[in-house]
Amino acid sequence: MKSLDQIVALAKRRGFVYQTAELYGGLNGVYDFGHLGVLLKQNIRAAWRQSIMATNSNILFLEGAILGPHAMWEASGHTQNFSDPLIDCTNCKRRFRADDIDTQKACLVCGKKAWTDIRQFQLMFETNLGAVADQSTTAYLRPETAQSIFVNFKNIMSTNRVKLPFGIAQIGKAFRNEITPKQFLFRMREFEQMELEWFCTSDQADEFFDLWVASRENFYTQIGINMDHIKLSQHEKSELSHYSSRTTDIEYEFPFGYKELEGIADRGTFDLTQHSKHSGKDLSVHDEATKQSYTPHVIECSVGVDRLFLTLLCDAYTQDTIGGEERTVLKLSPRMAPIKAAVLPLTKKLSEPARALYNELTKLGVMIEFDESGSIGKRYRRQDEIGTPICFTYDFDSKQDNSITVRDRDTTKQERISIDTAREYVMKILQR
Repeated sequence: MKSLDQIVALAKRRGFVYQTAELYGGLNGVYDFGHLGVLLKQNIRAAWRQSIMATNSNILFLEGAILGPHAMWEASGHTQNFSDPLIDCTNCKRRFRADDIDTQKACLVCGKKAWTDIRQFQLMFETNLGAVADQSTTAYLRPETAQSIFVNFKNIMSTNRVKLPFGIAQIGKAFRNEITPKQFLFRMREFEQMELEWFCTSDQADEFFDLWVASRENFYTQIGINMDHIKLSQHEKSELSHYSSRTTDIEYEFPFGYKELEGIADRGTFDLTQHSKHSGKDLSVHDEATKQSYTPHVIECSVGVDRLFLTLLCDAYTQDTIGGEERTVLKLSPRMAPIKAAVLPLTKKLSEPARALYNELTKLGVMIEFDESGSIGKRYRRQDEIGTPICFTYDFDSKQDNSITVRDRDTTKQERISIDTAREYVMKILQR
């Protein structure tokens, strides 16, 4: 059974993820992504965009600002409602989320029962713009990307001349001052969201809610997630956010249990109504057929890039035995794998002709790696651990027979193919 510690160790060992400012002791709940991590995140974003556009092409994109004024977050309800229950142990001075522990029992750290009263802790990071710190200059780092979509709704609709139903999508950073960041990339203070706000009429809401739930569930099949570890969970009334009348979570079975991966929520007319009320600007839509104005209904799909990143690592992480030797392999879908193929000269003496093959493969526009250091067995193991689907080995016979050996990551089976067909072989692999 894989553990979170194994995932974390692999992520650091192979350069997917590093602790932010580790040189200075690190920053809890904040991480840097290395070369392979950047490539994997790029693949995640691209797959998400392709998935939502395949469901409905009437989607526009936005890149909103990270900073937002106090008035916007007051209208959205975040200044009043975006908080977690906080409790402190007065003995060891440790701080906890009250809903994560049993306050009727002693502190898990020091063994004493010396709790403060539970209080609400504001999760938004507050800052001040300009030189004078008064109410007019208060701003917040956004805790979600959705609000910039809502306040730009009329701008986007008019400048792009679109009609309902349509969607506005955004990928970007968000920030939450989590009381207890935990479980590696699962709960972070700085993270990245992919959100779609789908605008429609109220009588279309149920139909589109069901459509997007099915579409989003299918997305995880498309990127190679084992669906035996995926389940849908519908929120009870008591669990709903203040803006939602209906929410379905897509949950994944992490090493620490089933947790939310993506949420699909019926936000109704809450957000546009609130921003209309607080700003004094009309955000309704005029229906030419009925000659009436109405506030659009919103269905939201929201998933974290980093949380999905962790899901892919957990799902792909495999330990098996090949030829009596244990190995660790990331069985990522070729579509999601950071490196699509590796070119390995059997020895450094063959590096020049092998690099000619490498240069040809890079013209495909996908990430190819060239590795000439160490024994061929160690290089295979490294490529296994970073999820590279195939390796091409250029050996001493390659010049004579114009052939190379291709090795499959998952089965370790090898076959001899013509060098001239290597490009086609890579493209075929990417269709899996």
